[in-house]
Amino acid sequence: MMRLPPFTYLAPVSVGDAVKLMADHGPEAMLVAGGTDLYPNMKRRQFEPSVLVGLRGIRDFAGVSGSAKAGVSIGAGTTLTAVSSHPEIARHYPGLATAAGLVSSPQLRNVGTLGGNVCVDTRCNYYNQSYEWRKAVNFCMKKDGEICLVAPGSSRCWAVSSSDTAPMLWSLGATVKLAGPKGERVVPISALYRDDGIEYLSKQPGEVLTTIVLPPADGWRSTYLKLRRRGSFDFPILGVAVALRMDGDTVREAAITLGAVASQPRPAPAAAALLIGRRLTPELIDRVADAAFKPSKPLDNTDLTHPYRKKMTRVFVARALRRLAGL
Repeated sequence: MMRLPPFTYLAPVSVGDAVKLMADHGPEAMLVAGGTDLYPNMKRRQFEPSVLVGLRGIRDFAGVSGSAKAGVSIGAGTTLTAVSSHPEIARHYPGLATAAGLVSSPQLRNVGTLGGNVCVDTRCNYYNQSYEWRKAVNFCMKKDGEICLVAPGSSRCWAVSSSDTAPMLWSLGATVKLAGPKGERVVPISALYRDDGIEYLSKQPGEVLTTIVLPPADGWRSTYLKLRRRGSFDFPILGVAVALRMDGDTVREAAITLGAVASQPRPAPAAAALLIGRRLTPELIDRVADAAFKPSKPLDNTDLTHPYRKKMTRVFVARALRRLAGL
């Protein structure tokens, strides 16, 4: 049985308190909300904080406000179940409701939060193992080692983004609010991520993700498709998030974002550009799917083979577009 290492749990009652506690304890502290990813990683000694700053007791850290007409704000502590079942989100941002509802299992979605999934750690076959397993292969550079075991000649870590909601939020043009020692800042969610398996977030030390903001729905349609070996529980090994703003049958704006094929969500702007000003015909959908295939460059570091995952990018993009076209 893997056990948690010893740690001190602190329970702030406000975001300001959480920011101060993070500043006081520095790199020895980590934030925790639902803990569905953090606690297993601590058991495997991937994370070894001596202090956890719990966010669940902060008033107004969870909840959904606003409207599709004006834009919707979602507290980072809102559970994935609440996001997936919220009427306003399910009706006007169905891609996000689907993505949130496909994370892990029902039990973990009842505890895990949207903010936690947005910030969830990157994954790799050589990293997401027990301490003893990783020690037997001499560790990897993401934790305790010096080289990337997927690409030994590389100077960087290639662990992959494992969030379901991040690609969908990227396609929807969401922004996030971060509170830190220097105050609050608002950034596009696309600016929150870096293409690096270790330093995968641009969030500054001590900052707390407080809110995810969706822009007005305004004619947008969205959908999310997920590839995984099992129909429940598994992390994505490919995610396809598509959002289209329609004017009748004509596409006015489009965004396609791929998940689990890189260390950050990977947009496919050239593919999305082919849709602008056009109707969603089967021929156009095939062309767009071919274009989206190109930026998908998975490595051999998750479940199933990377050539298969790349091929499935074309299939899933086509499926997503046909779904939005009603074909």
